Amino acid sequence: MNPSALKGRSLLTWIDYTPEEIRYFLDLSKKVKEEAKKGVRKLRFRGKTIALLFEKRSTRTRCAFETSFGEEGGHPVFLSNQDIQLGAKESIEDTARVLGRMFSAIEFRGFKQEYVEILAKYSGIPVYNGLTDMYHPTQALADVLTIEENFGNCKGKRLCFVGDGRNNVARSLMVISAKLGMHFTIVSPKSLWPDDALKKLCEGYTKESGSIISITDDVDEGVQGADAIYTDVWVSMGEEALKAERIALLSPYQVNAELMAKTGNPKCVFLHCLPAVKGEEVTYDVIEGEQSKVFDQAENRKHTIKAIMLATL
Repeated sequence: MNPSALKGRSLLTWIDYTPEEIRYFLDLSKKVKEEAKKGVRKLRFRGKTIALLFEKRSTRTRCAFETSFGEEGGHPVFLSNQDIQLGAKESIEDTARVLGRMFSAIEFRGFKQEYVEILAKYSGIPVYNGLTDMYHPTQALADVLTIEENFGNCKGKRLCFVGDGRNNVARSLMVISAKLGMHFTIVSPKSLWPDDALKKLCEGYTKESGSIISITDDVDEGVQGADAIYTDVWVSMGEEALKAERIALLSPYQVNAELMAKTGNPKCVFLHCLPAVKGEEVTYDVIEGEQSKVFDQAENRKHTIKAIMLATL
């Protein structure tokens, strides 16, 4: 793969990237993480700027973009929907055109996938999806890096997502797993299964990668043999009114010591994109236990995001 082919490209979803390109991002992530451990500072973003657009609040995504860009000598500018118009008085298209003339890149974290796609279309600069209701690609790359740090190459490993199977993290993990040859299972109530179109798309990728994609509402069947158990909050941002309904629906899918034992794999790790509601989707003993790698995941958001920006800027 020619790394120069990545320059100037946006990351809206991993659907747009080949397995070889995703592997390049992972290898570069490992390299920049090693540089960070050694205290290496290369200032590769000196003279560059990035606009960080946030409709939704954030800890890891904002901190990862700001610190990784700043440490490399670049200037990040944080803009919430209190700071700019973003589809209110000014159209998304016009905001994109303006920012494209002032910045080197744009990050967007918000609700509509359509917004990040419009920003990429009209700005003329790389745009990074920091989370939408449909996809969370930077999270998925950090997740795969964490799995590889524990098990080596992810190809042939078994990742199991338990909970809300149609949320942005589950969808992104399905895509990246299918591309890289990692077996991926969603264990979820049928009412929260991802759409058939995405499953069919990913099954197309598996013909080359060898990945097995499966969806079930049977916890015992779904988690068996898993190398990693992954969950996320039961109530996503913007869905707070559904809290009582979601808790009732998803309580049988709580990740607890009993569920971890059902994997039959004592080396199985626990993953969560954070923030977590301890006592709901995961018990305190699991997320704070030896199998938990959630803070490695959180740190890896920074190294993978830096790698994505280095490769495309």
